[in-house]
Amino acid sequence: MSEIEKQKPEEEESSTTWPDIEEELVLPDVLRSEGVKKLHMSIQSEWDYLQKSACQTAAGRALWKHVIHDPLAHLFAGETHLRNLHTKIQTDRLNNAREVSGVILAVRTLWFDTRIQAALESFHGDAAQVVLLGAGMDARSYRLNCLNKSDVFEVDFQDVLETKASLVQAAVNSRDELRMTAKSLVRVAIDIRDNDWFEQLKKSGFLPEINTVWVLEGILYYLSHTEAMQVLNLIAEKCGLTSTVLLADFMNKPSATLPNSVFHFYSDWPDQLLPTLGFSHVKLSQIGDPDANFGLLHDPRNLFNKLLRLPRTAQIHPDDGKPCCRLYLFYISICLKITTKKERLSCLSITSMIVLPYCNSNDE
Repeated sequence: MSEIEKQKPEEEESSTTWPDIEEELVLPDVLRSEGVKKLHMSIQSEWDYLQKSACQTAAGRALWKHVIHDPLAHLFAGETHLRNLHTKIQTDRLNNAREVSGVILAVRTLWFDTRIQAALESFHGDAAQVVLLGAGMDARSYRLNCLNKSDVFEVDFQDVLETKASLVQAAVNSRDELRMTAKSLVRVAIDIRDNDWFEQLKKSGFLPEINTVWVLEGILYYLSHTEAMQVLNLIAEKCGLTSTVLLADFMNKPSATLPNSVFHFYSDWPDQLLPTLGFSHVKLSQIGDPDANFGLLHDPRNLFNKLLRLPRTAQIHPDDGKPCCRLYLFYISICLKITTKKERLSCLSITSMIVLPYCNSNDE
């Protein structure tokens, strides 16, 4: 059992159990410093929806701190995003909601945490790299002890990484206990929509011949279909000669095509798509299983169980007429030395997945 799984709370059977989220929002003092306030004012006025999604993710990790220990989450989120999510959570509390705002993000975060650790352990102590594509305000280099022998590369837009570095420095200046848990950290300013992003990553010190864990959390569906397929194809093509693990989440069509959606790429059957690219050995879990709920899903009538009772072909729920929005989480390894399409298709027989019903991220 991983160190992260050992830390997860016991699952409650009562449907009325409420997550241990603070009723009154308490902001750390560092958020009140003039430098930090100026940085977050710039975020609110200058960043687009994709960049701001990094702060929304950090807010979820900050407010679900009873299961996610992230020393930088409040600072990375900023007061605006913290208050927005906290208000939604309090509304859920008043309405005795079956799904609490932020729970999908919490489950997704913990799933990626445990799978990163499992992937690194599968390398049996050999040298390893971890690449976070669309890293945003991810703080795993400061909170996951399993990275202590890994070189971490955070890839994102230049302004995001520069702001992030300034916020980290503010945290360092305000307290003594912050420390990096990764062996090393390199921030790489790259737009993965560009054709040469992989070559630029290599120029920053990434070595394709070293065991690598690729983390694509909450990024693929912001890309166009062409851009997303280019990213997946490049990873499969360039990293097939060593031990490579890809962790990623995919939306289905109803998720990406909601009114006012900002999402583009989707796949209803990514478990069939991925093996044709050279990926295989996708480990299976269902949300609600012991290794895929982390004690956070207490109400048996919640959205997650409701959707999972339906076949994946269902686009509209027969009970309420709402779209069947799903998020698929994948732990994928590359089929080594695969050269023909026939060999790639043969991987389908060993493909599996974890399925996570999805709510509009704007509600998170």
